[in-house]
Amino acid sequence: MTTTIATEGRVEREWSKEIRRLAQERDAVILAHNYQRPEIQDVADHVGDSLALSRIAAASTASTIIFAGVYFMAETAKILAPEKTVLIPEPRAGCSLADSIDADQLRTWKSEHPGAVVVAYVNTSAEVKAETDLCCTSANAVEIVAGIPSDREVLFLPDQFLGAHVQRTTQRENMHIWLGECHVHAGISPQELREKAEADPASELFIHPECGCATPALWLSGTGDLPTERTHVLSTSGMLERARTTKAPSVLVATETGMLHQLRKANPTIKWSSVNENAECAYMKMTTREVLLNCLREGTTEVVVDPGVASRARRAVEAMIAVGTSSMVGE
Repeated sequence: MTTTIATEGRVEREWSKEIRRLAQERDAVILAHNYQRPEIQDVADHVGDSLALSRIAAASTASTIIFAGVYFMAETAKILAPEKTVLIPEPRAGCSLADSIDADQLRTWKSEHPGAVVVAYVNTSAEVKAETDLCCTSANAVEIVAGIPSDREVLFLPDQFLGAHVQRTTQRENMHIWLGECHVHAGISPQELREKAEADPASELFIHPECGCATPALWLSGTGDLPTERTHVLSTSGMLERARTTKAPSVLVATETGMLHQLRKANPTIKWSSVNENAECAYMKMTTREVLLNCLREGTTEVVVDPGVASRARRAVEAMIAVGTSSMVGE
């Protein structure tokens, strides 16, 4: 057993060393989303949420960006840094939320609400971003919508749960929400959140606003069925920020399970548990050691965005980046 562990450790170190060597050779920066496999997060230059990684992509001096995430994230990096080579290790890594609306559907929706301001969650394709006025992430969605004049209609897409959270927080009545969802976050139910919270009454609750349980959780906290002072709706960056300061002995986390790796690194003294242990995005987990190594060796697979689409989308994405970095959404 000890020999096996030692061998695995040596293989891991050799793989990491080769990844770093190849990245340097290719003048590449490796970006990894919080939901990636732990070993991919550990070898990356930067790990974060969509907003943080977008900022890093825009500011990086490297000639190549390796984006360990899903396709729309790599597209966003290319939109912000058109002069750079952007590679995605696994081009089949899609997103059920991004797939819930396309550019034609958005154009039709816009025609039904002339003059409305279109706010798109960053989890959208480049073509959808090109039809958008403002992009946002879960970290700044409230702030972006709150900054729109109150007499303007807002079309918010594509995530219905994040949209409901934004509408509840801003108390905006002239906001229309697209009924899209992330299949992983939508699958985290209010019932299992309540059951886990009851079984661990000392725990804090970290709930991503994309979750199907986010709105019911705040309602339950308002009625006393969940502990109000320990129920927090947070972006992934907000979770990390709170993780470093919380005094709770344990935390229940309602988001994709990959987030637990960064939370445990941020505060290893706390017991971190998933509300739903099966809340795993198969697309995020498609980037394996072998896939990342092949990407760096062979230069596969380059992300290409039509220049006209990229130019139109860039305005919306840059507006997202320009907004302040407040990460504790809803607080």
